[in-house]
Amino acid sequence: MSENAPENVLDYLVIGAGPAGLQLGYFLDRAGHDYLLLEAGSAPGTFFETFPRHRTLISVNKVHTGWDDPELNLRMDWNSLLSDDPDLLFTRYTDKFLPDAPVLVRYLADFTAKHALKVRYNTRVERISREDVFVVTDSDGGQYRARQLVVATGVTKPNTPDVPGIELATDYADVSVDPADFTNQRVLVVGKGNSAFETADNLIASAAVVHVGGPSSLRLAWKTHFVGHLRAPNNNILDTYQLKLQHAILDGAIKKIERDEQGYVVTYSFSRANEVIKKLRYDHVILCTGFRFDASIFDESCRPELTINDRFPAQTSSWESVNVPGLYFAGTITQVRDFKKCTSAFIHGFRYGVKALHKMLEERYHGKTWPHTEVAPDVRALTDSVITRINRTSALYQQFGFLADLLVVDEESARYYEEVPVGYFADSDFSQAENAFVITLDYGPDHDKVDPFDITVRRASQDVANDTGEGHYLHPIVRHYQRGELVASHHITENLENEWDRENHVEPLAQFLQKQLPLGV
Repeated sequence: MSENAPENVLDYLVIGAGPAGLQLGYFLDRAGHDYLLLEAGSAPGTFFETFPRHRTLISVNKVHTGWDDPELNLRMDWNSLLSDDPDLLFTRYTDKFLPDAPVLVRYLADFTAKHALKVRYNTRVERISREDVFVVTDSDGGQYRARQLVVATGVTKPNTPDVPGIELATDYADVSVDPADFTNQRVLVVGKGNSAFETADNLIASAAVVHVGGPSSLRLAWKTHFVGHLRAPNNNILDTYQLKLQHAILDGAIKKIERDEQGYVVTYSFSRANEVIKKLRYDHVILCTGFRFDASIFDESCRPELTINDRFPAQTSSWESVNVPGLYFAGTITQVRDFKKCTSAFIHGFRYGVKALHKMLEERYHGKTWPHTEVAPDVRALTDSVITRINRTSALYQQFGFLADLLVVDEESARYYEEVPVGYFADSDFSQAENAFVITLDYGPDHDKVDPFDITVRRASQDVANDTGEGHYLHPIVRHYQRGELVASHHITENLENEWDRENHVEPLAQFLQKQLPLGV
C-alpha cells in the first residue's frame, strides 16, 4: 500500500519536480499545506540533464548590474526561483552570462534540499483518474489522492509533423552532438526555433552543407521581444547563409521523406522560389520541431481539453483546466495564456505565474484575500505608490503586458495589489470595482514590426511627457476601469535606463489620476 493511503487525501498533489513544481512546492510548504511532489526522475530538474542538447542555456545570468536592490536584480536573473533565502540565487552559482545546464541542475537540487520540499522521486505517473478526488497511480501501482492536482511536467512528447516518411528522421533528443559525426556531409535540420539553430550552429564548421527549413517565417527575439524566438547565440548560421558559405535557410514545407542506398531524398515545397517543388538529397535529416503536452496519462473522467493544435492543455485565467475543475497547471505549459508573446514558457516568467497561482489557490480554497497594502486615497500618495513599484518590480518587467499591479480606489480608501494576471483581473471580482487602475509594463503597438537598429525610425522623446501610446519600447501603462469598462489610459514615456522617476514621468501621472479621481492633493 502507498504511504499515501486512500484515507489520506492531500490538499495538493504536484506532478513534476522541475523549476515550476519546486516553485509551487516552496509556496505550499511555506503556507503549511499538506502537499507532495511526484517526480519520475531521481533528482529535481532532470529535464536539464539532457536539454538543451548542447548544454548551454539561453536564459540570462547577469551577475553584475550595478544595483543593490534584490528585486531589481531579478530583472537580469532569468534562472533563480523566488524564495526568502538570499543564498538561493542562481547568480551565486556561476558568473557565465549564458550558463551551463548542469549548474541549473545543481541549483535546483540545492533549492529543494534547503527548503526541505516534499518530493517523491523515481515515481512515474501512469494514470490519473477522478472519483470524489483525484487519484494518481504510479508505475509501481502506488496511489495518491488529492483534492487539487497541479501538473507541472512541461511538454515532454515530441511534436512530430504529419509528413510521410517523417519516422526516418532523427529526433533532436537522439541526434549526436559530436560535429565529427557529420564531417563533409549534407544535413537538413527541420524547424526554425532555437533547438534547430542550436543544432545547426554546432555543425557549420564540420558539415559540407547545412539547411535549416520550415514553413514559417524566421522570427528574431531581438526584434519581437519574445525570448523564445531565435536568440543571437544560436544564429551564426544566418551569417554563413547571407555571406554565401553553402549553408542556407529554406522557407517552405516538407512534402515527403524517402531513403535509399545513398541517403535521404526530401521533397520540398518552397514558399518563395521559382522552383515550387524540388527534391533535395541529404546524409542526415534532424527533427527539431519542439515538444507537446502528453495527455495520455489522464483517463476519460478527467482528461483536459487541449488547444493550439493539441499541443497544450486549455486553461482559464486561473491556470485551471477549462473542463476539469480542480486540475491546474504550472510552468512552461501555462504559455497558452501568452503564447509566443510574453515569458510564461520560461523560468523568469512562470516563477511569477506560480506565485500568482498560489495566491489564487489561497483565495479559492483557504479563504485568504489577495495580499495588498493600504494607500492614502489622495493623488500624491497614489502617484508615489505607482512610481515606486514600476521602478522596482521584476514581475511586471519580465511578464510585460501579462501581469499587472492593481490600484483599487473608493472615496475612503485605496488598496494596492501586486502581480495580478491581466486576464484574471477581467474574470474576477476585481473588475467590478468602481475605480480600478491596471498598471503594466508593455511595449507599444506594432513594436515587433520596428527594426530597433534602424536610426531612420523616429522614437518617442524621453525628455518630454508622451501620452500618445505610440512609443515602441517598454514603458508603463496605467488603465482606468470602472466596473470592468475601460474609460481612460495613460502612457508614461519610455526611458533608456527603464527609470521612470523624473518630472516628465511623475507629474503627468499625477494629473491623470487627478482627472480620473477628483481627490485631494
